[in-house]
Amino acid sequence: MSYVDFRRVWLAYNEQLWKQGKFAVEDISLTLKKGEFAAIVGPSGCGKSTFMKLATGLKKPSRGEIHVDGQPVDGPLKISGMAFQAASLLPWRTTLANVMLPLEIVEPHRSQLRARRAEYEARARELLASVGLAGYEDKFPWQLSGGMQQRASICRALIHEPQLLLLDEPFGALDAFTREELWCALRDLQAAKGFNVILVTHDLRESVFLADTVYVMSKSPGRILHRREIELPRPRDLEITYTPAFTEIVHELRGHIGGISGALRKTGAEVAQ
Repeated sequence: MSYVDFRRVWLAYNEQLWKQGKFAVEDISLTLKKGEFAAIVGPSGCGKSTFMKLATGLKKPSRGEIHVDGQPVDGPLKISGMAFQAASLLPWRTTLANVMLPLEIVEPHRSQLRARRAEYEARARELLASVGLAGYEDKFPWQLSGGMQQRASICRALIHEPQLLLLDEPFGALDAFTREELWCALRDLQAAKGFNVILVTHDLRESVFLADTVYVMSKSPGRILHRREIELPRPRDLEITYTPAFTEIVHELRGHIGGISGALRKTGAEVAQ
C-alpha cells in the first residue's frame, strides 16, 4: 500500500509559463510506503523545493495527481509537519512555547488546547528531551546554539504528531559535528514514531545515512533520473559512513547528479521503476 503517491505530476508556476511549455518539474512519479524515509537530491534549481510544496499541498500540480494516505491532495495538508534550513523560532517565545505553536493553529488541537494544555506541555517536554533539550524549555532562541534551535524546530514540526514530515535542507547551515548529531536525533525519532519523512538535501552522505530510498533529480526542469534503495542495515550509526559499502553508494549517487542523458525524455514512472 502506498502512502505518498505522485502520478505523472507536472508544474508550471503560472499560465504563461504553462503555455510556453516551461515547467519547474516534469512527469514526476513516485510511491512511498507507510513509514518510509525518502530523500530528494539534485543540483541547485532542480525543483527539490517545488516538490516539497507539491507534497504538502502548498502548490497544485498543473497536470497529474498527488495522493497522501489514499486521499487526493487539493490543499495544505494538516497531517504534515515542516522544518527548513532556518529554524525561524519566534524570538519572544521560550523554547517550549515555540514548540507548542502549531497546537495553537492546527485543528483539532487549537480548540482543545485550553482543556489539554498540561498534556500538550508534557508532550512538548518529552519531545525536547528526546533530542537533548531537557532543561532548555524556558530558554529563548537567542540563548540557544544553532544546533539547539534546529532541534527545537524539528520538535515544533512534530508536536501535532503529523504522519508526514517534510524537511527542506534542515541541517545545511550547521557545522559537520552538529549536523551528524542531528542525523542521529532524527533517525531515533523516526524509528520511534514511524512517521513518513521526505528530506530535501544537497548532502549525499546525509541522504544515504538517513533514507530508505534516495531519488536523484535532474537539472531544471526537474525530473527523476534515478531511484536508489539504501539497503544498509538499520539501526545505522555513524561508523557506517566510513565503510566501503556506504562510500560506494555515495559515489554512485554523485555520478547521477547533474547528469543529462536519454533518461530526461523518459516518463517519471519509467525512471522510478
